[in-house]
Amino acid sequence: MLVRGYGRSLLGMAIGAGICYCAYRLLFAQRRKKKQRDRVGASSSSAGEKVLGVSALRYLHETQAATDKPGNVSTSVNDLQPHHIAKLLDILATNSDSSLQEKVLITLCNSAAFSVNHDIIRNLDGIHIIAKALSSSSEQTKVNALNALNNLSMNVQNQELIKDYIYQICSAISLSSLNSEVQLAGLRLIINMSVTDNYHNMVADHLPYLLHLLAEGNNNIQIHTLKVLVNLSANPAMTQPLLTTKGSQSLTCLFNSRINREILVRVLTFAANLSKHLGSGNGHDLHANYNEDCLFNLLFGDSAPLQNDIAALFQYPDVEVKEQVAILLINLARLRQM
Repeated sequence: MLVRGYGRSLLGMAIGAGICYCAYRLLFAQRRKKKQRDRVGASSSSAGEKVLGVSALRYLHETQAATDKPGNVSTSVNDLQPHHIAKLLDILATNSDSSLQEKVLITLCNSAAFSVNHDIIRNLDGIHIIAKALSSSSEQTKVNALNALNNLSMNVQNQELIKDYIYQICSAISLSSLNSEVQLAGLRLIINMSVTDNYHNMVADHLPYLLHLLAEGNNNIQIHTLKVLVNLSANPAMTQPLLTTKGSQSLTCLFNSRINREILVRVLTFAANLSKHLGSGNGHDLHANYNEDCLFNLLFGDSAPLQNDIAALFQYPDVEVKEQVAILLINLARLRQM
């Protein structure tokens, strides 16, 4: 399937790129090397707002009065005790006031930024209670719930519970308006959940929409989508599902020196990961009958622009871009000899 007409020329470029690449690595040996995955994930979320407001705290205080009478409750998440968190979760579970739910979720999100609270919230069934807010009709409630779950996902045990909501999270992303805060918050959470291979198969049904976001989203959405795709493409088991997914022809425009650098380096890493696994003996058939509009043909097909334009990107003035271009050229040359 892969064109061979200029295979010898491409092989020469790949060898030259490999030599340049080795020299490049020697010169910059002390520079920090970025991993193939965005393993830091999306980091923790900050709600960007005040914690629980005075009126909500008064409500919380009144609900406590008949039981433990804790006295004044501080508005600082640093001072929240387990019984405060339990009351917040109780309010979230039993009150339908969306304004109050939003404020409670902001406070829970901020408290979940502290690892000491991860186990506390999980043991109070907090992950299930927070996840129920994903079905709210309020967009802001969904955003706050996703942000809280994102912070909680920094904990491996919490991920084991959050995985049950991956389909719902992906659905929230696909059903929300393009470039919305819900999409951004959902992508941040999926980035963290895709750092390991454990839950990649749960995202597979939503690959077409991820490619849609990559083609149509703004820069911020594209960067976050690529972080997910880079994580997925690092897993050999996801190569076939990714390559057989339908994609827009406009995706090839991302392999351009004029594109945002954060997008370019990640889209190159995504393609390099896929080319590494393709035909590597992991069951990914190089000569399978791929549909014309699938990602395989967009990236590696006979007339794919990537085949002709990738070498020019080796002139791009950035270490990581040059590194990924060299890897991709070498892999393309390998594929042409198969």
